[in-house]
Amino acid sequence: MRKKFRFGINWSNLATMGLLLMLLMSCSSTPKTTDGSNAKERDKNDAPLYYDFTDVLIPRELKLFPKSSFVYHTSGFTAGVLVFKSDVERSSLIDFFLNNMAKDNWQVVSTFKSQRTLLLFNKKNRWCVINITDGSWDNLVEIWVAPFSGPTGSGLLK
Repeated sequence: MRKKFRFGINWSNLATMGLLLMLLMSCSSTPKTTDGSNAKERDKNDAPLYYDFTDVLIPRELKLFPKSSFVYHTSGFTAGVLVFKSDVERSSLIDFFLNNMAKDNWQVVSTFKSQRTLLLFNKKNRWCVINITDGSWDNLVEIWVAPFSGPTGSGLLK
């Protein structure tokens, strides 16, 4: 038999009332905003970043792998390689870089898409090579930026 509480309420009813009270209290403590500030904060936390290369935008989901990265700064330019790991799909990464590099005034020179994807870009006096290697669990993204002193299109192929 169930034991009754002192005022004739059984323990299961008391537990149910306690759970309902806790549920109501937790709902009332959640802040309610109608100005979209939570969405703005979430968008800010998901926004892409610029690392050492101030005109190469990086998705926030990419995690910097500093042991394999090297960046050289002088007063005139910044060059080197940044290495990232990510679990973002390769096709999404390709689309991201193709769209955002154009926004930063990089011109697509060529793309090679396979398990190892190369995206080649150039600007007035610099080249950028983005190498995306599709791994079994994650992707390795290498971003190389190097200076270029000759005129564009001065190679062997014309």
